Amino acid sequence: MEDLQKNLANVKLPKGFKIEVYAQGVPSARQMAWGDKGTLFVGSFSAASVYAVVDNGGKKEVKTILKGMTMPTGIAFRDGALYVADIHQILKYENAEASLDKMPEPKVVYDDMPKYIPHGWKYLTFDKEGWLYVPFGPPCNECLPPSGLSQVRRVNPANGNSEVVAIGVRNSVGGDVDPRTGKYWFTENARDWISDDLPSDKLNVINRIGSHYGYPYCHQGDMVDPKYGMGHKCSEFVPPAAKLGAHVAPLGMKFYTGNQFPAEYRNNIFIAEHGSWNRHKYQGGRIMRVIADPDGKKVTQQVFATGWINGDQSYTGRPADIVLAKDGSLLVADDWAGAIYRISYGK
Repeated sequence: MEDLQKNLANVKLPKGFKIEVYAQGVPSARQMAWGDKGTLFVGSFSAASVYAVVDNGGKKEVKTILKGMTMPTGIAFRDGALYVADIHQILKYENAEASLDKMPEPKVVYDDMPKYIPHGWKYLTFDKEGWLYVPFGPPCNECLPPSGLSQVRRVNPANGNSEVVAIGVRNSVGGDVDPRTGKYWFTENARDWISDDLPSDKLNVINRIGSHYGYPYCHQGDMVDPKYGMGHKCSEFVPPAAKLGAHVAPLGMKFYTGNQFPAEYRNNIFIAEHGSWNRHKYQGGRIMRVIADPDGKKVTQQVFATGWINGDQSYTGRPADIVLAKDGSLLVADDWAGAIYRISYGK
């Protein structure tokens, strides 16, 4: 706790905001989801586990509720049930909050999913109709992807039906539904090994079902791939709503729909940038605030929280997901430090 608090002392936020440790001992924490009774469920990247954070006499207790899974990064909660993406299948655990000490046997609600591990970890987002948006990344840095990959699907867990809503997507590990329009926005990690400064990672919005977002032919909306882009023009594909920067690794994102922050933050997007892994000087490792119109045509961005990069190639934390709390504060998952933070506002 002392180390975490020391690290957070270096995090810079706009005036009036503060950050504190919400929970510790959450190894490799990734996507978060709230249960109906206030349980915070947390997936993980490399720990093969799913956690539940509960209040125990004013202290946050972390329970490991599922073990031995395959990169269960993507989780969601709806109507009393916990949904977990286990690379090649989506599992449903009924009555999850009443079963934290012994989770029930799951039901497989969707399994038309390849078993590729690279870029196979998922992020789950429910829409108002109860369908899940699920991204499917290619098992490579840059390649012609196998059939059924480099896309985003919309899945109905009630009957297993699905539809492809976006193609030409490289590696998306974050998305949310715009409360103003119902449209799905998603972050996308661009390819590696061109340069430190190219290509840019992206923020996208689906304005038309089935649109192609460029991969592997065009990157960042205006950069033809040196190998696979031959014979293509970037004008063939949907440009990003925003370029986020090269190798910033945008992951989880949420629209802000709370009332605690100042009014100008309403419906803004908060993005957890995980940060570089192979850039000579790391960038990202922060939380970005994006202000966007409903159509994604007028988009601006600014740094909201920064201070987790120490020197050129060292982290004290790596933001991986964001979720809105009932009181209007934001929780941030840090898979590097194995912790959850709370960002709140007060005049």
